[in-house]
Parts: sequence; structure tokens; C-alpha cells
Amino acid sequence: MRERWMAMPPAARQNFQRNAERWLRMSPAERNVMRQRENLRRETIRRETDAAVRDSGLHLNPQERAQFESRYIQERQKVERTLRQQIEAERQQQLPELIRQLKKSSRLINQPRVRPQNR
Repeated sequence: MRERWMAMPPAARQNFQRNAERWLRMSPAERNVMRQRENLRRETIRRETDAAVRDSGLHLNPQERAQFESRYIQERQKVERTLRQQIEAERQQQLPELIRQLKKSSRLINQPRVRPQNR
């Protein structure tokens, strides 16, 4: 176990340690929710991996299947990371216009209204 820890890049070790500390601060109910989310995530990946093997049309022995699944999961993580980065970049691009529009509408709302005088 120590060898795996030492093999991790410093940033990954720091992230792991932060997550462990956060886990220790969670209530039992929060931990249960996190476990359920992780189980759901793993089940989803397992189903999608099974579908990928089936859709590939390959007939794999157990070792080949394990390699295919491992590679599929790695590549899928890369795709998901790229998509998250693209979404964040697009969000950052659109935020200035959103803020401008909100600022403009806020000015309209906050302007004092002049009441017509009755004579």
C-alpha cells in the first residue's frame, strides 16, 4: 500500500488526503449517500462497459475482456474530462454577456419612478 501511495503524484496524494479528511467529517447519513452515489456510478459504468463489449462484436476471453473494460473506462474518463473542460470554457465565454444583461435589467428595476403630478 505504501508503494502505491509513494507512486502517486504529489497533487494526487494531496487530493486523496483532502477527500479522506472530508470523509471523516461527514455524518453517517452523508457517508451512506456518498456510498450509494458511488455504487450507482459503478453500476452505470459496468452496464455501459458491457454494452460497449457487446456492441464491439468482439469475442473476448476473461483476460481480454478485463483489458478492454479497463481501456474503455480510461478513454471514457478522458472524453468526460474533455467535455467538462469544453462546458466550462463555454460557460466562461457566456458569463460576461449574462452579467451585462442582468446589470442592464437591474438598472431598469432600480431606477426611481417619477409619478405624474395631478393638477
